[in-house]
Amino acid sequence: MRKKIVAGNWKMNLTLEEGLSLSKAIAEFAKTNPLDKLNGSPKVIMFTPFIHLVSVTESTKGINQLETGAQNCYIEEKGAFTGEISAKMIQSAGVKNVLVGHSERRAYFGETNEVLAKKVEIALANNINPMYCCGEVLDERNAGNHFNVVKEQLEKGLFWLSEEEFAKVVIAYEPVWAIGTGVTASPEQAQEMHAYIRSLVKDKYNENIAENTTILYGGSCNAKNASELFANPDVDGGLIGGASLKAEDFGAIIQAY
Repeated sequence: MRKKIVAGNWKMNLTLEEGLSLSKAIAEFAKTNPLDKLNGSPKVIMFTPFIHLVSVTESTKGINQLETGAQNCYIEEKGAFTGEISAKMIQSAGVKNVLVGHSERRAYFGETNEVLAKKVEIALANNINPMYCCGEVLDERNAGNHFNVVKEQLEKGLFWLSEEEFAKVVIAYEPVWAIGTGVTASPEQAQEMHAYIRSLVKDKYNENIAENTTILYGGSCNAKNASELFANPDVDGGLIGGASLKAEDFGAIIQAY
């Protein structure tokens, strides 16, 4: 049975003090509302800026199904790459997850599917689980090319993995046109793309792997619409942006199953 996940992407927000306050509030929520006892038994991941990772990871110790993640990693193991963070460094901080291919990394930093494949590879080599993001921009959807765009992103970024490697990956579908715009893909649109992604996994690997692949929705998901989105059979949770910055809102999304 595939795992339900609610992941919060803090992006470039919160000072160290603010981030620690938020993580403590989320940790307290998870203690008061044991995650394995909630509907769906969701795993919760906080993708924090790098300055928060060590402290926030410490605050999650001993709390069942509450984990941290890095928002990015570099393609090399080590070396003269000023300003970059390696997968080995992330792993040494006790962090289990990393975002790969977020739409903002693709758009603002020019990360290609080929570069993202290298990031997936080095994350797995360091025992870190990649959360691989895919999705189309508005022009691509309006042109009816959204399925082809997502297919290419998956084929070049992930579908070279072995079955064993692929089983460690979580996929997050981001309709880029719905991120930060206040526009959300309808539940029908979300289900349609998630089902399509699962069919691609089935065609590449097999039905068992497809049925056990966690696919999250990421696109202006909030406390008001999470239940409706999560009710879709192929939507296994959410990658949450702005709504993850307030413990009360994030807690409501965690309880939305």
